[in-house]
Amino acid sequence: MTLREFLTVVRRRWRIIALCTLVVVAVAALVTMQQPRSYTARSSFYLQTTAQSSGANNGIAVITAQDLNTYVAVLGSPPVIEPLRRRLGLPAGYPINVSATVNPSASILNVTAVDSDPRRAAAIANATGPQLAEAAATFSPLLKSSGQAVAATTISPAAVPASPTSPNVTRNIELAVLAGLLLGIAFALMRNVFDTKVRGEGDLQTVSDSPLLAALPADNMQKVISSWDSRAAERHGYLEAVRRLRTSLMFVDVTTTGNAFLITSAVPGEGKTTTAINLARAVAETGSRTLLVDADLRRPTVASTLGLEGAAGLTTVLLGRADLNDVIQPYGATNLYILAAGQVPPNPSELLGSQRMAEVFEKLVADFDYVLVDSPPVLPVVDAVLLDKLTAGLVMIVAADRTRKRDLAQALKVLQTAGVEIDGFAMNKVNAKSDSYYGTYTYESDVSTRSNKRGSRSEGGRRRALPRR
Repeated sequence: MTLREFLTVVRRRWRIIALCTLVVVAVAALVTMQQPRSYTARSSFYLQTTAQSSGANNGIAVITAQDLNTYVAVLGSPPVIEPLRRRLGLPAGYPINVSATVNPSASILNVTAVDSDPRRAAAIANATGPQLAEAAATFSPLLKSSGQAVAATTISPAAVPASPTSPNVTRNIELAVLAGLLLGIAFALMRNVFDTKVRGEGDLQTVSDSPLLAALPADNMQKVISSWDSRAAERHGYLEAVRRLRTSLMFVDVTTTGNAFLITSAVPGEGKTTTAINLARAVAETGSRTLLVDADLRRPTVASTLGLEGAAGLTTVLLGRADLNDVIQPYGATNLYILAAGQVPPNPSELLGSQRMAEVFEKLVADFDYVLVDSPPVLPVVDAVLLDKLTAGLVMIVAADRTRKRDLAQALKVLQTAGVEIDGFAMNKVNAKSDSYYGTYTYESDVSTRSNKRGSRSEGGRRRALPRR
């Protein structure tokens, strides 16, 4: 996965990441609130020897490093802890959490006390030094034999701690945020790996270099737009999206010198026919004589969708039973004309791949400014591959959150095997807030790049440029 793909996944699934982070932080905060609070107090003492009485030996006994380490080791023993409890007025068996370290260069003992009460923690730290000094002679034979005692001089008394040292709220929340982000990102990546649907432009880029020509929002997706005036454009973002698709198609038209385009999809049910009809309306809106051909000879729906006669059409002409002028129907008072599919034949592929079909199509592209062909989907039948040889460009319709990545990849592989390259995608049913919707505003440069590649292929002789009227 590239950095761009990673950022695309994070941007698309930021809600999952945010939710995971909030959940982990909430759990961490709840656990932190339930943990008992502990306060830490620290003090330091200087240990020195003193005479126990006037009759005792007043010789000097040195407190060695070994003695200091012995005091630290016995700090938690009953001879020290029990008197310390009595000194502090604590009940028998009260747990005292106290530790000490020795300064390696001086006879200084550093004491650390931890308790649930801040004042008690400070009292334990301050009382530990004197209490340990009282018990020192018990654990030092040299001091005991010399009649010397140990006195503890406070160097740094313990202050009452203002805030608990455990739990560390700031640290716990910071760790929870980090853990939540990592968990959320991991979950988002896992969802992306196991997500089988095409969600946006990023998914298209993983399977093809072809650009996204336009993203058609989900509102009014399943309807043929009846009004194309400026007021309707203000009400329907779908109408303007279709116009952007028309503009993209015109860019392809300039670079391929052809005026016939195939509209297809990977599988049925992706809004291919509806998009083809609305796109034809948008092209005709510019004043160009536009013909929409229903070449789906297996399940024709263009005529019935527009309320036109569908009994006679393309198959009637291919069988020699009618002339083109007799079956092409105008659509209202517009520049749009419809060539219905006609009766469903038993051999659609043979008819579409016949020499008669090539001759009929050559006449159509000569008589009209633009010819749009509604083709069957790629995966079920081979018709789209046969029709692509007659047109100058191919637009693949993809339904957001419905088309499966596997189906799209397989359809592109079928086209690639047949030597067919698509000029771009049109994505249906797009959520207006998704990243793919806004990505349509930058398609021009991508179309130009893609068209240059297609121009190089055309110069190689794979496809003859179709004549314009």
